[in-house]
Amino acid sequence: MLFVKIIHILVCVGLILIVLLQTGKGADMGASFGGGSSQTLFGPSGGATFLSKATTAIAVIFMVTSLFLAYDSGTQKTDSVITAPPAAEQSAPADTQSE
Repeated sequence: MLFVKIIHILVCVGLILIVLLQTGKGADMGASFGGGSSQTLFGPSGGATFLSKATTAIAVIFMVTSLFLAYDSGTQKTDSVITAPPAAEQSAPADTQSE
């Protein structure tokens, strides 16, 4: 369980870094208005780059670990103070000495 949590945190950080490393869709706006590469086979953005493939792979891992952690948190059996039976009241010991 701890292993999945560690993997999930590392994947979250990796996903954030990979998304921030990618260029935005507006970066190729000049190509769509008369640039020479706008009529290529895959459009102005080209084929799938390594970063887009890595983003897809890490996003899949993120979703799988999220589903696993959500399922695991819903099926855990925990003891609660509210559901525990009340403790028997203890009365003070009677004074056995008589004066």
